[in-house]
Amino acid sequence: MKAFATNITINAPAQRIWRLLTDAAAYPAWNTTVDKVEGVITPGSTIKIFAKISPGRAFPVKVTLLEPEKCMVWTGGMPLGLFKGERTFTLTPKGGAVDFSMREEFTGLMAPLITKSIPDLQPAFDDFAHDLKKTAEAG
Repeated sequence: MKAFATNITINAPAQRIWRLLTDAAAYPAWNTTVDKVEGVITPGSTIKIFAKISPGRAFPVKVTLLEPEKCMVWTGGMPLGLFKGERTFTLTPKGGAVDFSMREEFTGLMAPLITKSIPDLQPAFDDFAHDLKKTAEAG
């Protein structure tokens, strides 16, 4: 199994962070790792992520869990569980701040083969967290 994760403490209310994470159209305004996000982030919806790490390519994902101001999960991959990527966003209150974590795991029968072609996403994960922190703390 291949996975990437990042964690950062954000000195802003969970509501503000959540608003940023769930406003698909606004991602390019604050997130330097994304060219655009198409669709509406609601439970069961499919959105398309256009990441700078893979210019011009759309990554369709389904919003499989949406627990306001706590947790969101995006799932994508191949049918029959042959390959699955699951990204989990978690907000955990910590005093007057919020611990934000984002983790993506790649699993399935085809994962060992497919993950060989996935670049190192760690820098993009860290940039995502820092961009979110900067924007949320700015108000």
